[in-house]
Amino acid sequence: MTWQRLLAILLAVALGAGAWRAGGWSGLALVGSALVLWGLLYYNQILAVMRRAADRPMGYVDSAVMLNARLHAGQPLLKVLALTRALGEPLAEAGADPETYRWTDPGGSWVTAEFKGGKLTHWQLERPAPEPAAAPPGEA
Repeated sequence: MTWQRLLAILLAVALGAGAWRAGGWSGLALVGSALVLWGLLYYNQILAVMRRAADRPMGYVDSAVMLNARLHAGQPLLKVLALTRALGEPLAEAGADPETYRWTDPGGSWVTAEFKGGKLTHWQLERPAPEPAAAPPGEA
């Protein structure tokens, strides 16, 4: 259990204790309702991101360069899915830790991202080698 989860649980218990002291059962019901509302809003956000991702091809992103610029270490996978609006193409077997995904743009550039424990740890932008320019007609 991470310290953030422990802190959230302790905060919820402290909020519940304060609500009990201030209003008894009605105060506790109010805090419980607020926690359920918060959970439903988070669940709705997850569903919206997954709904958008389901409408696009797997491993596709509009611009790999822009995705690379917007990535930061520690971002959760859900945030990266919201940025790309598509599921990544898995490069590692299912259940492996770290998980590795790739998103490719129409120009052939791609971003490979590595997630450990659901958090972005490493990513790399790859661009295709530029093609040599063709000689203009009439020159040999």
